[in-house]
Amino acid sequence: MFRNQYDTDVTTWSPAGRLFQVEYAMEAVKQGSAAIGLRSKTHVVLACVNKANSELSSHQKKIFKVDNHIGVAIAGLTADGRVLSRYMRSECINYNHTYESPLPVGRLVVQLADKAQVCTQRSWKRPYGVGLLVAGLDESGAHLYYNCPSGNYFEYQAFAIGSRSQAAKTYLERSFDNFMGSSREDLIKDALIATRESLQGEKLRSSVCTIAVVGVGDPFHILDQETVQQLIDSFEIVREEEPPAEEAQPATEQDAPKDQASGPDQGAAPGDRGASPMEI
Repeated sequence: MFRNQYDTDVTTWSPAGRLFQVEYAMEAVKQGSAAIGLRSKTHVVLACVNKANSELSSHQKKIFKVDNHIGVAIAGLTADGRVLSRYMRSECINYNHTYESPLPVGRLVVQLADKAQVCTQRSWKRPYGVGLLVAGLDESGAHLYYNCPSGNYFEYQAFAIGSRSQAAKTYLERSFDNFMGSSREDLIKDALIATRESLQGEKLRSSVCTIAVVGVGDPFHILDQETVQQLIDSFEIVREEEPPAEEAQPATEQDAPKDQASGPDQGAAPGDRGASPMEI
């Protein structure tokens, strides 16, 4: 009701105790293409959906290397994410130069959150319109953090941000109990499946997703498209081998109408599974 009167300045509180400019920045994160992260005891995997503005243009980079042990995936305004990743890179270099050791992931996340919080308390600044999934490895193990434009940060076992990320969250919530004991390959597989869920009907290809890994004895790096496509093909083969076994069961003409009736339901299931989270 009073939103138009209290959303012109980031330092102006509404009567309900809300800062609308900060909420708008958090809404910008939801408009960006999906980014997904999940971790085990030894590895962290980041995945994102590559979305181009047109068929004639290339997609914008959404996963950035910060240091050999830290990387980020972003959703929201890519320019803001690029600036923050450069800031994180500078902090890692300065810490390494001073103490001759890698910067702990938790300390970097706190510094990043403090930087974002300042923008919610200065009238001449605006909040960063980007959410960051920070993946890293330090002496205490593997970590996955989410940094919010409001200055809050949370550590997650698995998380997804961006548009149509609810479908990926649903898959992660069903499977996260197994993540801690997962191997590197299993984490990548789960990341690809979660990415496929966020596409909602669009075919998963290496050109529409990016995968990055960091872990014990495995510096942060982005997998090339050929490797990703080989992994996708191996998972798709597993999925395609299951339906023929079900179709081979009906052998009589009486069962045929049942199969025809169940055919549309089976075809509609993926769409329904992808559509229901959007309604939520």
